[in-house]
Amino acid sequence: MINKVVLVGRLTADTELKQTQSGISVCSFTVACNRPYSKDGENQADFINCVAWRQTAEFIGKYFRKGNAIGLDGSIQTRRYQDKDGNNRTAVEVLVNSVAFVESKGQANQDNNQTNLGDNNTSDFEELGSD
Repeated sequence: MINKVVLVGRLTADTELKQTQSGISVCSFTVACNRPYSKDGENQADFINCVAWRQTAEFIGKYFRKGNAIGLDGSIQTRRYQDKDGNNRTAVEVLVNSVAFVESKGQANQDNNQTNLGDNNTSDFEELGSD
């Protein structure tokens, strides 16, 4: 059976790098991935929750900020929990295995000055695939 995810998108906010009680690094973040244009011509995006652990978490926390393009691969995981009201909930997120830069540092700085998650930037995928 296969559970493999490959995403290219932009971070919707700065990453949250934390430590567990046992000192293991964990980083949570959301990636906005554009969909093809809809019939009405407007951009649409999916906002996908991701989590990374250990060295991968530390790397993401150090080098990626809101608006940066990111390429990642991982797998989908689900987990059940109870919210503060006692309701059963299910979280769906991508468990990140590895990440890649998909734009140059100069482009990343320019994008941070004028981030627009609605732009349909197909060059991100081409850069990831050119490695």
